[in-house]
Amino acid sequence: MSLSICCTGVKMDSTDRTFNKGKDFLLVQFDCKTDVDDLQTVAALATLLSDSNFTSINYHAVAGTYGIQEGLYVPPNDLFQLAFGDHWTDAHNNIKGAVEKVKSLVIKTLEKDGDLWIADAGQSDFSAELVNAIQKDLPEIETSKRIHVVQHAEWNEEVTTPEKLDFVKRNTDYIKIPDGNGVGNGTPGFRTPEFTNWDDKITNPEMRKIWQLAIDLSNKFNGKEGRYHNEAIAAGGLDFSDLSEVCWILGIRNIKDTGHFFNLYAQ
Repeated sequence: MSLSICCTGVKMDSTDRTFNKGKDFLLVQFDCKTDVDDLQTVAALATLLSDSNFTSINYHAVAGTYGIQEGLYVPPNDLFQLAFGDHWTDAHNNIKGAVEKVKSLVIKTLEKDGDLWIADAGQSDFSAELVNAIQKDLPEIETSKRIHVVQHAEWNEEVTTPEKLDFVKRNTDYIKIPDGNGVGNGTPGFRTPEFTNWDDKITNPEMRKIWQLAIDLSNKFNGKEGRYHNEAIAAGGLDFSDLSEVCWILGIRNIKDTGHFFNLYAQ
């Protein structure tokens, strides 16, 4: 989730890092509190992962990885199940159990000399718990080189528990990229109020179901009961700005905006 759309002063990390599709692990973590943009990011991620270039990627998604922000949770479980099947975990209802489950998946990759790449589509509290657990089980692993955390929003950092954000920055390869809400700042911009014709772009029946559920849930919870009011989504447009982190990780950073994304990956 990312409420701020300002990218002033944020610079793309220029260090060369490469995701190895053959051995690395992609972990995408969604806070789902309180912005509904995470729901649309789920649909966009499912769309991206259905592309032949990325179907072999070892990935997992986690719901409920929020920090200290106030506001109500946006229940995403039906959408996560539809989009990811067995490849997701619910941290909202059981964070300790989620850390243990995800840790067991990640350790398999680390023990085979693969790296962990975390797209923090929200705050870094869960990342801190996960990295701490991995360090206890695999003390020989140099997490600052083998675990990469990508964050795109200053607001997400501001509402991460301070000591946990500090822990993640000290114990991982922490990469801050420009905000995915903006266009032309070095990463894709996926917040587009005027993009209202997604259903003309998606032809795959299963993918259409995922997008429709994401849109329906977005409309149901957007701005309700004190939740964040996402103006782009309220206007009938789309906001899957958190996908900018995944695009950075996978090396597809030349995507301009929402329309460009659908032209490339819609089925």
